[in-house]
Amino acid sequence: MPVTTTVPSLAHVDDRPTAIGRKRRPAEHALHTLRAETLSSVEIERVFAVFSDPFNLEAITPPWLRFRVMTPAPVVMREGLALDYRLRVRGLAMRWRSVILAWEPPFRFVDAQSIGPYAWWWHEHRFEPVGGGGTRITDTVEYAAPGGRLLHDVLVRPDLERIFAYRAVRLRELIGG
Repeated sequence: MPVTTTVPSLAHVDDRPTAIGRKRRPAEHALHTLRAETLSSVEIERVFAVFSDPFNLEAITPPWLRFRVMTPAPVVMREGLALDYRLRVRGLAMRWRSVILAWEPPFRFVDAQSIGPYAWWWHEHRFEPVGGGGTRITDTVEYAAPGGRLLHDVLVRPDLERIFAYRAVRLRELIGG
């Protein structure tokens, strides 16, 4: 008998907070949105398991960022968890802390930056079963870049697009698809 998996309707959920830590959500005109989609031939549970281990983030982040998870292992992902990272952006060393705002295995989780270079960073990861046992991975990032529109258009947006393109390739290598 075939097994059917359905994605719960989360359209009504808007868990974007008005503040994260000491950061306030900027006005709409200051926000940018990046959306990236990756298809995998691997089933949703296995894909979500990869994302359930924050140390896998090191493997899917471009080496030029020198990204490292600083939170000691083992880490059990859950709503409210804070994760600390270290990275380099264009040679500048930075700290980054993410807080898990929503944890809904195997369909979705949301993290937000509470410490880091962005004035605002809210990142939703969605996982949707697709025909033949595969998974659609959709990342939606709402962010406010430091330095205004020019810096965003010339440096920040192109960097983010390169990071997510690299991530898609590495995900396919790690989990298939």
